[in-house]
Amino acid sequence: MNLRRLADAEVAGKRVLLRTSLNVPLRADGTVADDFRLRRGLPTLEHLVRQGAKVIAVGYLGREGASLKPVADHLARLAPRIPLRFFGESPARAAEHTASLASGEVAVLENIRREAGEEANDPALAEVLASLADLFVDDAFAEAHRPYASNVGVAQLLPSYAGLLLEEEVARLSEALTPPPGAFAVVGGAKFETKQPVLRKLSTLYGRVAVGGALANDFLKARGLSVGASLVSDIPVPDDLAKSACLLLPTDVVVSSSRGGKRICRVDEIRSDETIVDNGPETSRAWSEEISKSSFVLWNGPLGVFEKDFTEGTDALASALSAASCRAAVGGGDTLAAIEKFSFEGDRVFRSTGGGAMLDFLAEGTLPALEPLRMPPL
Repeated sequence: MNLRRLADAEVAGKRVLLRTSLNVPLRADGTVADDFRLRRGLPTLEHLVRQGAKVIAVGYLGREGASLKPVADHLARLAPRIPLRFFGESPARAAEHTASLASGEVAVLENIRREAGEEANDPALAEVLASLADLFVDDAFAEAHRPYASNVGVAQLLPSYAGLLLEEEVARLSEALTPPPGAFAVVGGAKFETKQPVLRKLSTLYGRVAVGGALANDFLKARGLSVGASLVSDIPVPDDLAKSACLLLPTDVVVSSSRGGKRICRVDEIRSDETIVDNGPETSRAWSEEISKSSFVLWNGPLGVFEKDFTEGTDALASALSAASCRAAVGGGDTLAAIEKFSFEGDRVFRSTGGGAMLDFLAEGTLPALEPLRMPPL
């Protein structure tokens, strides 16, 4: 995908509206619990500051309109040499403050989700945002699958460029769309209805696609097996996809029951009151072996009920990937949490900041926020 690149933009002395990923988890005391996305966005921010831009950073936090102040404070600690200020006001009221920015300074605006027109891609809000700057840089891959006023809307009104992280995300995930022979894909998590497009796409690109997590329950059910009281999606898996020869499903699982306790059993031995909570050891060994002999690995989504500490199946694959030599692309919050437990040399394993955005890009080859950044064809 040929995008207009930040490296080609003249930013010195100019006001730059930077759409960046500030949506990070917070602890109960309001402090940042995981700053992965913030750290991944630093190269773009630092580049703009070094080049003498006047940066106005825009992003959101959660769905309830919480203040971005603790995130801005954490970002300031990550980059102590960058003059960074937080403005807890709407974009319209921030104009007088951002106009006074000096070259190399950064202003972080308040949670853009507080603006009613953000998620509706309201042209009026996009125009307000565009009025703050001379050009626009989008570095928020994690939200690029949503057409918001602060990404798609404003990009249509200003000279617009892809940030360094966004450019890297597109390049590395494009690699996953042209896998070499012997590549292996793993898709976990839940919600078959949202993952059906990417599963169909991957089944045409990869010789082996392992399906785990609650997603596997849908496929086991579609193949006529009982999944007991396990979570299943509202829509059934189409017969042609359920019987696809490239799909690998768990052969054994960990189950828990309403009576308490857990056990390991084969997938044809699940009782009516039992719930599948993780891959079994036989499946973990088989899928780990697939990783060890693969030329490339694509992985998105956990393989067990991660939030209830059923992590052994996911950890087993993360360990196998750490021991392997192949390149890989990994995404999804729980998957990244498992990956963080292990070490990887160099940039062999790419860790995407996007979960849903990664899946949508893999399914469609583009995202709404990428389209306004495309270079015109020659």
